[in-house]
Amino acid sequence: MKRISYLFLVLFISAMSFGTATSCKEKKEDPGEKIEEAAEEVGDEIEDAADEVEDEIDDNS
Repeated sequence: MKRISYLFLVLFISAMSFGTATSCKEKKEDPGEKIEEAAEEVGDEIEDAADEVEDEIDDNS
């Protein structure tokens, strides 16, 4: 009976350690992708600011 208990214990520990080693982890991003995303965000913000300035100029004219 002890052998079966030890066998199940070893199988359980093995399954748990295997499961954590192969679990879904976040994909590591390439630093180039992060820079590209940041540049796109800055570009979008600049466009938004330019649109707001244009709208203010049109409203004041």
